[in-house]
Amino acid sequence: MPTLAEKKTTRPSRPAPELIFGDLWEFDPAPETADPKLKPRYDLFIDGKFVAPKSGKYFDSINPANEQKLAEIALAGRDDVDAAYAAAQRAFETTWGKLPGRERAKYLYRIARLLQDRAREFAVAETLDGGKPIKESRDFDVPMAAAHFFYHAGWADKLEYVAPGRRIAPLGVVGQVIPWNFPLLMLAWKIAPALAMGNCVVLKPAETTSITCLKLAEILRDAGLPPGVVNFVTGAGETGAAVMSHPIAAKVAFTGSTEVGKIIMRSLAGTEKKMTMELGGKAANIVFDDAPIDQAVEGIINGIFFNQGHVCCAGSRLLVHEPVAEQVLAKLKNRIKVLRVGDPIDKNTDVGAINSREQLNKITAMVASGVKEGAELFQPACKLPSKGFYFRPTIFSGVSMSHRIAREEIFGPVLSILTFRTVDEAIEKANNTAYGLSAGVWTDKGSRILKMSTELKAGVVWANTYNKFDPTSPFGGYKESGFGREGGRQGLLDYCKLV
Repeated sequence: MPTLAEKKTTRPSRPAPELIFGDLWEFDPAPETADPKLKPRYDLFIDGKFVAPKSGKYFDSINPANEQKLAEIALAGRDDVDAAYAAAQRAFETTWGKLPGRERAKYLYRIARLLQDRAREFAVAETLDGGKPIKESRDFDVPMAAAHFFYHAGWADKLEYVAPGRRIAPLGVVGQVIPWNFPLLMLAWKIAPALAMGNCVVLKPAETTSITCLKLAEILRDAGLPPGVVNFVTGAGETGAAVMSHPIAAKVAFTGSTEVGKIIMRSLAGTEKKMTMELGGKAANIVFDDAPIDQAVEGIINGIFFNQGHVCCAGSRLLVHEPVAEQVLAKLKNRIKVLRVGDPIDKNTDVGAINSREQLNKITAMVASGVKEGAELFQPACKLPSKGFYFRPTIFSGVSMSHRIAREEIFGPVLSILTFRTVDEAIEKANNTAYGLSAGVWTDKGSRILKMSTELKAGVVWANTYNKFDPTSPFGGYKESGFGREGGRQGLLDYCKLV
């Protein structure tokens, strides 16, 4: 019989701790089970009714997670846009424009409450249509959209305080075009202040993410909103151009690329239309050596990876103080190694699908340019689904301002890291861009935050956090990131005229 010492020496070896940890934390699938209640076909929403497009044409909405067809979406032509504007003009002249603010507020409250009641359904629909993780749709997009309706409902009967000492009046009918990255939230950002001010709306969602817009039309109808107050026309670029250039529109509001924004502004030059534009961005996230590093790393991850980089204010440029540059880079690499890339409807997923094949091709091309220009690429070894549009979280280090990845908007989960030595150098590098939408500053010194907030040419500067939004706070950009504000009192002022 073996002795006790012999038993100890012959005991089977245990697996390495990291293997045990990895085996324990291989999650089972946890898909969100709420029914999105999708229809096989969606028509236009004009004058309070769903109507077929006059051309009879439809296009497919594709689930980017598996490339399967979700629904058919109506393709609006110029005649459909004309009908939408005519309905909006009638509604403004006969009902909505004459309705007291306290009555308009009741409709906005109803919309907010109905959206809350159907929150899980809308979150699933948003994720299926756009590819973002269900965690983001469920915990941010839908609640924040409802919050904007609640907030502006509160303003509707207090509009005399928007511009103290001045009288205000609604503009009339406004035309709006929104992008694919936050379909429901951008919808709320646009519609809620317009309605609170007494305007009527013709809005076109992005062609790749139209479903939650048309589902919201069901809520508008259930809320009893008078016919014609809000009208939705769906389609691609030609439909958007018809909405922006229509002669009835007193104001146009556009969120999208800088290139398209410039085209719209040129086409409307010389007209009396009021405009607001929220365009592209190349946000700088600045980390100083006295920053709470672990907190900053989570803020960086939240700013660029959890949303697939699909936000114009994504912190796609990271400026790191040289004394902590290696430490921050090491922590970021370790952090993205455990990000779960895959099915967006799974509650365990951190990084979902890219919105479309076209966008995936753009991201791939930009990353290839970064490699070609000599930046150091890091991507975790994660397995991507065989179907759908996916891209690994990507970090580039050794980046300089001459690299394309440091200058151009990527709109994908790609982070470019630059270093700096002094505060002035950080400010110079952060401002060395055509854009000026947002920025983030991570430091323990309040005085430094105040200095940076005044020196950075950005519409929003976050301090020791990133991508935090609130309906009471205005959002918008400088330079080629556009003009005008959405949210807060400032956003309301862009939907009225002072008389």
